[in-house]
Amino acid sequence: MKKVEAIIRKSKYSAVRDALHEVGVNFFSYWDVTGLGNEKEGHVYRGVSYSTSDIQRRYLSIVVNDDFEEITIEAILKSAATGDVGDGKIFVSEIKECYRIRTGDKGGDTLR
Repeated sequence: MKKVEAIIRKSKYSAVRDALHEVGVNFFSYWDVTGLGNEKEGHVYRGVSYSTSDIQRRYLSIVVNDDFEEITIEAILKSAATGDVGDGKIFVSEIKECYRIRTGDKGGDTLR
């Protein structure tokens, strides 16, 4: 099993969610997060300068069986990309075990 974590633009969340549902990833968790990016400039709107170093993003946490790892990553890459700086990052890590609390079952079948 793999844990796929993605930090994406909040504006791309709906597209990513729909792309994940299309490939069969129907369960994941997400949080609204704030981070610091590489962009050092501020933006001026109606004469007021706004800092863009604090960036609003959405953090997705998805646990999938090994055979869904590449499918999940491709769905995120295609649906989250704008081509601009700040599109986000994807991290993949190994999950040792998974348990279904209701039944006590363990293993990859608990994700279905």
